Amino acid sequence: MNVLELARQLGHAIQQDDRYIAYTLAKQANDEDEALQNLIQAFELKRMELQMALGKEEKDQEAIAQLNDVVKEIYQRIMQSPKMMVYNAAKQGYDQLQNEVNTIISMSLSGADPDQIDPETAGCTGSCSTCGGCG
Repeated sequence: MNVLELARQLGHAIQQDDRYIAYTLAKQANDEDEALQNLIQAFELKRMELQMALGKEEKDQEAIAQLNDVVKEIYQRIMQSPKMMVYNAAKQGYDQLQNEVNTIISMSLSGADPDQIDPETAGCTGSCSTCGGCG
């Protein structure tokens, strides 16, 4: 079996992982939620309006403040949506899976023994100030 065949097997295994499945189901649920999609679209439109207001040579600070408040309010409504909360939790798990797989592959390509790589501690410098967090 060659490397590309093994990579395809890995792809199939990833798609069977609970974290991948939870992420794709949560993403699909968000995509199919018309009310949530309308909120996201409204957020994007107001955010563009805010960017345009901020880009004007003569800025209307009151209008900017109002737009900023609207953008924050819509964003908060999006993030408090039950489906978005499920999605965000699933996305964290999916991102962790992706990071773990990428760590094993990249360290293996650099010559590390794949059986000895712990993706949760790989690359740990011992300094928590430079760390994105332990798994």
